[in-house]
Amino acid sequence: MRKGRLAGVLATGSGLLGASLASRPGSRRFHVLTASVAATWFAGAGRVPRGRRDVVQPVLAGAGAFGVFYGCALVSRRIPPLRRAIAGVLDHAHRGSTPSVAATALVTGAAEEVFFRGALHDAFGPGKATALYVLSTTATRNPALVLASAVMGTLFTLQRGRSGGVQAPLLTHVVWSALMLAFLPRLFPPPNP
Repeated sequence: MRKGRLAGVLATGSGLLGASLASRPGSRRFHVLTASVAATWFAGAGRVPRGRRDVVQPVLAGAGAFGVFYGCALVSRRIPPLRRAIAGVLDHAHRGSTPSVAATALVTGAAEEVFFRGALHDAFGPGKATALYVLSTTATRNPALVLASAVMGTLFTLQRGRSGGVQAPLLTHVVWSALMLAFLPRLFPPPNP
């Protein structure tokens, strides 16, 4: 019964995620839909294990992952399909208010961790939970986000296994997202109107 409920939450959250990124960048609809995604993940998570209270390692992992992704972004600027995919996501950052976009990204990232590395991990196991995370991201129809979800989902799952809870992957996700939002938009400026 629990797996069926989680599957319903997964379908709902994935649908909302796809709709949010398909909405006009900077629009109220984008923010309402992304807030709904986060609320869906939080509501579906139930009680989640916190795990060890290590802060330094998850923060360093988030910064390190950002460094790797920044290097990949420099290369991706020269590959038209990836450049378009990344620019499409970052268009939301360019056209929205910075505090609102940052809050959206960070809260949604935290919600993903409590749902995917919490409830889904406990119900389906680490491998299936990671696969479901990547599958959920395909709703965005954005190859850069799907690729990032595979890489980061694997890292987050390893952290969940090592730490015994969601605190480590949650901190890593938030640090990584914050750095990506702070620095990647400069690499992919909006097109001239």
